Amino acid sequence: MSHTDDIKDGIGENHIATSAETPLRKDAFELSDEQKIEAIKKDVENILQTLGMDLTDDSIKGTPNRVAKMFVKEIFGGLNPEKKPNSSTFENKYKYNEMLVEKNITVYSTCEHHLLPIVGRAHVAYISNGTVVGLSKMNRIVDYFAKRPQVQERLTIQIVQELKKVLNTEDVACVIDAKHLCVNSRGIRDIESSTVTAEFGGTFKEEKVRREFLDYIKLDTQF
Repeated sequence: MSHTDDIKDGIGENHIATSAETPLRKDAFELSDEQKIEAIKKDVENILQTLGMDLTDDSIKGTPNRVAKMFVKEIFGGLNPEKKPNSSTFENKYKYNEMLVEKNITVYSTCEHHLLPIVGRAHVAYISNGTVVGLSKMNRIVDYFAKRPQVQERLTIQIVQELKKVLNTEDVACVIDAKHLCVNSRGIRDIESSTVTAEFGGTFKEEKVRREFLDYIKLDTQF
């Protein structure tokens, strides 16, 4: 293994982010979804055959197609900008000028270093600058950026950056607490640990406002 390969392997093993933007090629969307599914299907077949699996067995012969469809249509669907949620905003007519917090948003993502799941919760907040966004749109924004090969730091930043654009305000924050199966199920195999990342914009950088947000997400909400 070359020194360059050692560096690349080290970045992946240590789950180091290298960019706040998802690393996509310029030709990423030249192929249709159907063409991508067909190509990935062949690649998965090759992986399973190399591992020694019998692809004539009824239980596994449909796996390459299922995996390919899952990659393109589901767990990596957030790579396609056409699937970006249309986040309509509304005038803040009721003049709610305090913090709005959407907590415990489910996060299902995939670690880009080992292609294993990242599972956790996102807590998102903003202070209106004259406009508001539907609550479900916040969940959809989290889901959109989660459905791609990710690192948790980048996911946190992308959620905040998108909401800043949508709401035309810097006053946005996001905290994510998630388990990484690449840590839990392989390598160190630590099943107890989780990773917490945070991004604070605008007034959320102030200690008092940040503390208020963090206190809200500690609330034990039960119904």
